[in-house]
Amino acid sequence: MSEADALAFPPLLWGEEVSTDAFDHACQRALLGCDAGLVAHRVNASVAQAALVFAPEVPLAKAMAMLPLCGVGFQNALGVMAPPEVAVHLDWDGGIRVNGAACGRFRAMASTADPAAVPDWLVIGFTLPLIPASDRPGDTPDQTSLYAEGCAEVSPYALIEAWARHSLNWINRWDEEGSRALHSEWRGLAQDMGEEISRDGLSGTFLGVDEDFGMLLRDGETTHLIPLTTVLEPAP
Repeated sequence: MSEADALAFPPLLWGEEVSTDAFDHACQRALLGCDAGLVAHRVNASVAQAALVFAPEVPLAKAMAMLPLCGVGFQNALGVMAPPEVAVHLDWDGGIRVNGAACGRFRAMASTADPAAVPDWLVIGFTLPLIPASDRPGDTPDQTSLYAEGCAEVSPYALIEAWARHSLNWINRWDEEGSRALHSEWRGLAQDMGEEISRDGLSGTFLGVDEDFGMLLRDGETTHLIPLTTVLEPAP
């Protein structure tokens, strides 16, 4: 039995190993009407990918909380499996940071781009590089990979399984308790909070997020709100 065959997902989630891009596969399956809870996954020598299909019952603006939620689930999973000196942080737009450098990212797609509409489906997925993209990693010090950061003993299959389990736990908490606990956990992991950044043609201080995880960007006397829906990829 392969490691992929041995994956055990928690109740309400079910796995589907794919040979193509896991996020694209999950979006196509969602478009065709698959049940929520599908975890499409793909692992090869250089990359690990997984994507989860949701069927939101709230407007897209609120459902987008699943992007930071899945990021927190990923950090919780890798935080347990990686050596203690490995630090994992999250960019507001889905980027994954390991020891400060970019290490893959999360993506999001939904059946609609209307923040006020309840989407038929929402897919959140990540791509995680396992090895450096080139044999000259010193040329791109701001980019890294999982194994380059001392995590060679981390099984990508076990990581995907743990990500699904931790994410489901956060989904249950979000359903039962609201977003306060998720906000608190995410703020402790957020990259560049309080720093000067540029986003969507605006520059300013990243103050934090609103209730729906929209970015609050302070530019002089003006605080701009950039909705998290702006990071959605267009649906086919």
